[in-house]
Amino acid sequence: MIATAKRLNQVQEYYFSQKLREVGSLISQGKPIINMGIGSPDLKPDSSVIEAIQNAMNDPKAHQYQSYQGLPELRKGFAGFYKNNFNVDLNFATEVLPLMGSKEGIMHISLAFLNEGDEVLIPNPGYPTYISVTNLVGAKPVLYDLYSENDWEPDFEALERQDLSKVKIMWVNYPNMPTGASGSLELFEKLVAFAKKHQILLINDNPYSFVLNDNPMSILQVDGAKDIALELNSLSKTFNMSGWRVGMVVGNSEFIDAILKVKSNMDSGMFYGIQKGAIAALQLGKDWFEKQNVIYKNRRALVFELADALGCTYDANSVGMFVWAKLPQEITSAEDYVDKLLYESDLFIAPGTIFGSNGEGYIRFSLCIEEEKIKEVLARIDVDSAIHL
Repeated sequence: MIATAKRLNQVQEYYFSQKLREVGSLISQGKPIINMGIGSPDLKPDSSVIEAIQNAMNDPKAHQYQSYQGLPELRKGFAGFYKNNFNVDLNFATEVLPLMGSKEGIMHISLAFLNEGDEVLIPNPGYPTYISVTNLVGAKPVLYDLYSENDWEPDFEALERQDLSKVKIMWVNYPNMPTGASGSLELFEKLVAFAKKHQILLINDNPYSFVLNDNPMSILQVDGAKDIALELNSLSKTFNMSGWRVGMVVGNSEFIDAILKVKSNMDSGMFYGIQKGAIAALQLGKDWFEKQNVIYKNRRALVFELADALGCTYDANSVGMFVWAKLPQEITSAEDYVDKLLYESDLFIAPGTIFGSNGEGYIRFSLCIEEEKIKEVLARIDVDSAIHL
């Protein structure tokens, strides 16, 4: 037997990778499973985006290796997007780096800045990839708690009581996934001040700004944020392009140069046609977001009905493409409850525990499912017995 690397002892297969195989097996057995677990937009990109990638196929440059930094027009598109939507000025030549999805950016940033033994502040609950990547590069995850009583925001007094001497990176994610907390400019100001005080690289993972959110924000709106902060963003949720794998990291040129050193050794540039489609997407106006949000509002209203039927409570003012719902007190295991829903009601949703220990007692519904399917789930649920599944 060839032994695997020791680093694999620190990570497990991504929950959705494993669970979706189980769901797929049930579907292959004829089970009418409805999947409300994963945030993969089911809506299409705008027709102009599809037309742009189609037209790009006939360009002589389309099938060649591309620049590691992406087309200048794409970087200009990202910079324009930040100026138009966040009033943030970015130098497209030095402060913008396109990514094949923001998820790879988590790895690139970690490889660029973390040494073995460095510590990383990671939200609990939070995106599981932050922990996995930190472990893979030999750094140490240090979880900081988010609680509903504090609007799912960090407790800065608790953070200040910790030994932060080895902390190199802090991950934040607002609008927040999985909780839907919107965050605020005031919170960003506190985060930037905290990071500067302790010389911690602050990274805001920001793919949900435009989904059911009337006040899109960037951490780079804070004065002086570029000195200490980076921001990841993505076209996946904003423009229904999750399978295209288009994202970006933005920030000051020194940080971007360090990440490029990693990225340029990991891939050979983004496919030309995808870049052209992304350029078209970035030119869409606010009416695009408004039309998308009409659809998501209707879906969310139905998911609220479903959460009510299951005896859950939730924040009706949360943002993003999920509904984070607190289970009834008598349900002691979110994962057991999710499995009962899967096997007894043919419904798959995400247990809060996959996002951290503070997710126990919660479940997460995705809005990436058409209204008729949500209505079908509602018809399946026996309101009188649902709580006791």
